[in-house]
Amino acid sequence: MSQIVTTLITNEEDLQMAYAIREEVFVVEQKVSLREEFDEFEEESHHFIAKINGQPVGAARWRAADEGIKLERFAVGLKHRGLGIGKSLVQAVLDHIATSKASGKLYLHAQLEAIPLYAHFGFEIVGEEFSECGIAHRTMELKG
Repeated sequence: MSQIVTTLITNEEDLQMAYAIREEVFVVEQKVSLREEFDEFEEESHHFIAKINGQPVGAARWRAADEGIKLERFAVGLKHRGLGIGKSLVQAVLDHIATSKASGKLYLHAQLEAIPLYAHFGFEIVGEEFSECGIAHRTMELKG
């Protein structure tokens, strides 16, 4: 089995690869508008990329938000789902947040099918279901 390597993005080449994955998943597959996917928080966010054998397969980011620390934009390419890439991304993001000076509650807006992934790490649903970019979501917070 090929090893998943997930890292904080520190160069423009990896950032563009992460953007390409997000565009493939959110814009092409899920029909989110390009304007909504790529927002005013890109420069202040901490971006991550997951690779298998050097090939980009997943992306994510986190940022300090008014309500706390928001984990977002978790994307895994369609043909690479089910390989543990999502777990690798969540773990890398959580590890990075733990070593940062950021503080506040950790939360995210989870698409419904991704709830079990985040629940695995201790995130719990708070509040009602809502639509974001035409996709059903639930807010989840890290408890404990």
